[in-house]
Amino acid sequence: MMTIHSFVFNPFYENTYVVHSPTGRCVIIDPGCYEDFEYQEVFDYLSMNELKVEAVINTHCHIDHVLGNERLKKKYNVPLKIPKNELEILNAIPILAPQWGITGFQTAEVDQFLVEGEKIILDEIVFEILEVPGHSPGHQMFYNKTEKILIGGDVLFRESIGRTDLPGGDHSTLITNIQQKVYSLPDDVTVFPGHGPSTTIGHEKKHNPFVKG
Repeated sequence: MMTIHSFVFNPFYENTYVVHSPTGRCVIIDPGCYEDFEYQEVFDYLSMNELKVEAVINTHCHIDHVLGNERLKKKYNVPLKIPKNELEILNAIPILAPQWGITGFQTAEVDQFLVEGEKIILDEIVFEILEVPGHSPGHQMFYNKTEKILIGGDVLFRESIGRTDLPGGDHSTLITNIQQKVYSLPDDVTVFPGHGPSTTIGHEKKHNPFVKG
């Protein structure tokens, strides 16, 4: 059984996740840590639980989800894995960061591009990669069928959806993908989103005012 620990980081209140197996192997998903004290929270958690970082992974590459990529990749000497169609978004961040009041951003070198149909494997824990663009052009969600867990990024929130007014966003594409891909998952799947509290597929089908099931 996996353990999922979440942190809320940076001015955008972004959810960063550490997912680890019973053996202590872990991945860091969407590291939004920006301030030194935020990094220290991650360092302390990993150290206290004696976890071995295997990779840094992004669901998508908007600035609030990638701020910690470079520092964590270097500290733990691990690969950075991003969705294949998010590279252009990532490469634009050094230009856009000052507009968001973010200084000192450093782009990390990408080691692997993730594509739909592949899997993220951590011991016995297997996440299927689902390509769900709309919020961003290459956005992916990571689905564990065994434990019915979906690491969702900024596609679906509790009774809300990801914004589509940023570069590469498309509202109709997002709605279609939620209806056809996300809502096709079992109702009791728990969604861990990029912002805000967790939810379930069933709850969103009934109560999400933007996309009803």
